[in-house]
Amino acid sequence: MQLEKLNKHREIVRNWIDELGSLLIEAFHYLALFVIGASIVWSAVVAYGGMMLQGHATIGDILLLFIYLEFGAMVGIYFKTSVMPVTCLIYIAITALSRMLIGDIQAHHQVDIGILFRATSLK
Repeated sequence: MQLEKLNKHREIVRNWIDELGSLLIEAFHYLALFVIGASIVWSAVVAYGGMMLQGHATIGDILLLFIYLEFGAMVGIYFKTSVMPVTCLIYIAITALSRMLIGDIQAHHQVDIGILFRATSLK
């Protein structure tokens, strides 16, 4: 009889600790998503401010804003569904690679075998 009561109390405490742990994990999850989202917005605003100070935006700058947009969309989708949208990561990688290629061609004004290596992400 006393053993059954002790087991019931252990079960109650175990359930309470599990619920508390789940609550803390969820709170950390939302806090981390908020911090990541705020960092993306902050970085985009700083990048845009730099473009405004320059007086113009290059294609690389515009592609950078698209990268920030995709990161923001990825955080938003993850916030709503708790599922990591892998397609967003693919879009970010393609945009980043395009930005790197365009910037490299604009800087060196020549097309050589290095462009092929960069396009295939070998270098």
